[in-house]
Amino acid sequence: MSGRTEGGAVERCRLSLALLLAALCFASPTAAFAHASDRGHVLLLPTGYYVAGGALAVAASFLVLALLPSDFPARFWRRRLPLFAFGDGARATVSLISFAGFTILVAAGLFGSRDPLSNPLPLAIWTLLWVGLVLLQGLFGNLWSWLNPWYGPWRVVSSLFGKRQTWRPPPWLGCWPAFVLFFAFAWFELIDPAPDDPARLASVAGLYWLLSFAAMLVFGYRDWSRRGEFLTVFFAMVARFALLERNEVERNEGGRLNLCWPGAKLGDAAPLSLSGSAFLLLALSSVSFDGLSKTFFWLGLFGINPLEFPGRTAVIGIGTFGLGLTFVLLAAAFVVAVVLGQRLAGSPHSLGRAAGLLVWSIVPIALAYHVAHYLTALLVDGQYAVAALSDPFALGWNLFGTAGMQIEAGVAAGAGSAWWLWNVQAGVIIAGHMLAVLVAHGLAWRLHPVPARAALSQFPLTVLMIAYTVFGLWLLATPAAG
Repeated sequence: MSGRTEGGAVERCRLSLALLLAALCFASPTAAFAHASDRGHVLLLPTGYYVAGGALAVAASFLVLALLPSDFPARFWRRRLPLFAFGDGARATVSLISFAGFTILVAAGLFGSRDPLSNPLPLAIWTLLWVGLVLLQGLFGNLWSWLNPWYGPWRVVSSLFGKRQTWRPPPWLGCWPAFVLFFAFAWFELIDPAPDDPARLASVAGLYWLLSFAAMLVFGYRDWSRRGEFLTVFFAMVARFALLERNEVERNEGGRLNLCWPGAKLGDAAPLSLSGSAFLLLALSSVSFDGLSKTFFWLGLFGINPLEFPGRTAVIGIGTFGLGLTFVLLAAAFVVAVVLGQRLAGSPHSLGRAAGLLVWSIVPIALAYHVAHYLTALLVDGQYAVAALSDPFALGWNLFGTAGMQIEAGVAAGAGSAWWLWNVQAGVIIAGHMLAVLVAHGLAWRLHPVPARAALSQFPLTVLMIAYTVFGLWLLATPAAG
C-alpha cells in the first residue's frame, strides 16, 4: 500500500461501485524499481463542484483584495508576535549529526536490503526529506540551514586548515547551477527507471554530496549554497512563507524568532534574477508534470494504454520531453501574464523587475501543490520509513523500537479516508492559490502605488492562477496509471 510503482508495489486502480465509484489503488510487485507515487486513490465523484468552487474562491479573493485599501497587504504582513531568542552555537553540531546520519543512510543503501520499502535510504530521501521536510520548512522556517549535511563538515575543514581564499562566481552565473541541478534531480526522481533502487540512489546521493562539498570549498559555503546547491536554494524560498521569522537585526546577538503571517517576509523581498525566477517556475512545473505524466490523458497522447503501463523505461524519451515542455509552457504563461498586466497598468518598470518580483507569488502555489501531491506518500511511506530506520541494514536490529510496527495503509484507503484525504488535498491547493493572490496583490502594490493600476496589473496573473487551480484539482481527481 506504499504507492510505489516498482520494486515494492505498483498502484492499480480498482473501481468500487459500492463506494460511489471511488477508486482505490492496491499494490502488486513488478520486476524493477521506481520512485514513490503521490496518489493512493482516485476520487471519481462530482469533482466539477470542487473545481468550480476552487476557481471561484481564487477569483473571489482577487475581487475582495481589489476592494480593500491599497495598504492592506502591508498592514497585514507587518504584524509580529515575538517569541524567544536563540543563538547559532549548536548549528554546526546539528549539521555534523545530520552528516553522520546521511553517511549511515548511504551505507545502508549500498550494503543493506535491496527492497526500497525496508531500506531507509529511499524512504528518508523521497519521503522524509522531499515531502516531510518541505512541509515543515513551509510551516516553521529554514530548518534546512541547520539540518543540511554540508555546513558542519565545512566548518570543521575551515577550522582545521584556516580560512582559504575562494573564487567568487561571476554575477552573470546567478542561480543557473542550481537550476541545472534541480532539473537533473527532477529527471532522476520522475524519469529515471530506478530512483528507488537503494544502491543506485546511494551512489547518486553520495556523489552529489562530494561534488557539492568540493564546490563549497572552491567557491565558499555561502556563495555556493545560494547559487548552486539546489536543495538549499529551494528550501530557502519555501521558508519565506513560514509562520516563524528570524529577526535579522538581532542575528549577531543570537537572533529572535517572531510569529508572523504566511508571506510576511516578502514585504521587502528583492526581485529575483532571471535564473531565480526560472528556478521557482521549474519547482512548480516539475511537481505538476509528476501528476500529469501518470494521467490517462497524457499517456493517451502517445498511444500508450494506461491500463497496460509498459514501465518507466519505455517512456524515458516521452518523460524527458514532457518535463521540459511543462516548464516552458508554465514560464511562457507566466511571462505573458506579467507582460499583459504591465501593459494594462501602463507600468514604467522593466519586465525583468516586474517578473522577478511577482514570481514570488508562485511559491505558495508550488508549496501547496507539493504537499497535496505527495500527501498520500507521506502518510503511508512515512510509516515504512519509521520502521526501516530502526533496522537500517536489515540485520534484525530494533534501535528505536519501531522495526516491527504494523503499517496502517488504511489511512490512505477506504471510503472515509478517500473523502477526507481528497478534501484536504483540494483545500490545500485552493488555500495556496488564495495566498498567492494575496502575495501578488501586495507585490503589485509595491510596483504600482495607485490601487487601480495595481489591480489591473495583477488581473492576468490572477487568471493564470485560477487556471492553475483548475489544473491542480483536475490532476487530483483524474484517473492515473501505475
